Amino acid sequence: MSENGAKVRHAGIVEADLEALMAGEAQADLMFDDAHWLRYGDDRLREECGVFGIFGHDDAAALTALGLHALQHRGQEAAGIVTFDGKQFHSERRLGLVGDNFNKVDVIKRLRGPMAVGHVRYSTTGETVLRNVQPLFADLETGGFAVAHNGNLTNALTLRRELVQSGAIFQSTSDTEVILHLIARSQKRRIVERLVEALRQLEGAYAFVCLTNDMLIGARDPVGIRPLVIGRLGSAYILASETCALDIVGAEFVREVENGEVVVITAEGLESHRPFPIRPARPCIFEYIYFARPDSIVGGRNVYEVRKRMGIELAKEAPAPVDVVVPIPDSGVPAAIGYAQASALPFELGIIRNHYVGRTFIEPEQRIRQLGVKLKHSANSAAIRGKRIVLIDDSVVRGTTSKKIVTMMREAGASEVHMRIACPQIKYGDYYGIDTPTRQELLAANMSLEEMREFMGADSLQFLSVDGLYRAMGYEKRDNLNPQFSDHCFTGDYPTDLTDLNGGSVPRQLSLLAEIR
Repeated sequence: MSENGAKVRHAGIVEADLEALMAGEAQADLMFDDAHWLRYGDDRLREECGVFGIFGHDDAAALTALGLHALQHRGQEAAGIVTFDGKQFHSERRLGLVGDNFNKVDVIKRLRGPMAVGHVRYSTTGETVLRNVQPLFADLETGGFAVAHNGNLTNALTLRRELVQSGAIFQSTSDTEVILHLIARSQKRRIVERLVEALRQLEGAYAFVCLTNDMLIGARDPVGIRPLVIGRLGSAYILASETCALDIVGAEFVREVENGEVVVITAEGLESHRPFPIRPARPCIFEYIYFARPDSIVGGRNVYEVRKRMGIELAKEAPAPVDVVVPIPDSGVPAAIGYAQASALPFELGIIRNHYVGRTFIEPEQRIRQLGVKLKHSANSAAIRGKRIVLIDDSVVRGTTSKKIVTMMREAGASEVHMRIACPQIKYGDYYGIDTPTRQELLAANMSLEEMREFMGADSLQFLSVDGLYRAMGYEKRDNLNPQFSDHCFTGDYPTDLTDLNGGSVPRQLSLLAEIR
């Protein structure tokens, strides 16, 4: 989740810079300036958070750590767990991976109590600092309150400025802290009523998991952009971003938290509240394309099978005159399997991924930076030499990685290199918890299909159509009057107001504190 509701996440940024980025006024040529590609892997969309909560289990902390481990793909730069033992809250928030920080017995033992909430986070500037690591905690009039958030509030900057002007003191630059202040200022008696009153003031996408002295609360935004599911492990209830987190702890999937729903879990069981007018759900379609783990069930659909169907639809729409189908691992593999099956073509692992690289920093010298792609992907020349190949990937953002991989395939001996992308062209930014570049940095927003093909150096290039994507989801086509999903990155059709982006007030400076890690 972002730290300020736009796509700016580091401390000390001033209003002019913030407004320029929010308005998308970055120079278009940044897309092609190699000096800006300092990390291999930046040519990807980034999901920003995963959440997990459990109520009523003696091993709450250990199970939360396991659940966060299963959600690690949703955020790799920080993790945190807060528990309650009936008298006191206990918090461990760390920078780094779950397995590096919550793998010791003494750490888990410090997190006492039968109820817990946890969070994994991805930061998009490298300015990951402890004060922004969740769950955030506050001592309120009603008792302790810990909150973990997946998503992004599109009016957080506006609310933050109003709160600061009325005397609020912020300790982080996270948009999630806004919810704590709104709850604290509410005059309602019960904590659930306070939370609902705060939720009514929010815009954008959210899946909240909150822990109080005697309850676990889950809340999903009115159109259900970000996912949240309910599970059972014996008598204990679990809330999590994906079903894969239930699987790892041996929990049973109960159902999804529905759009606009608030669920309250206490010793008496689970209560459901519907504080918002009923609206059609519009979950984020990128959960299916890229973000969710392939073995998760999202909206009743197995993610792996959906991605295979995307490849099948792509093969129908954009066949290629090739000898072999090659996925760009790992995210392109299911679609490539579907493409190969539908085309009756051989499937080969022409690219081998090194899984031990992580987000490796590449020094800015030109000769080193050009090797960045090979740290993560290597050509399997024996599978592609002398052959016409079609590369299958899940998406193209800036196109820089695609360009390097096409070059790598030619150097490995491929006679022709065609590109097929298992989603439509990404032409618009996201403001709901996905880290996307400004529109001026998105390849498809600035180039025609032929210009993109030439930039990548491919022999041909095609993308899955919007309707083809919807067919893979089980629909005949997109309902343009009432879209079934949040697909704004392709269509520009945003499901909520964008107050901070469209003329909302912004603070002159989010924070004067430059924290040293």
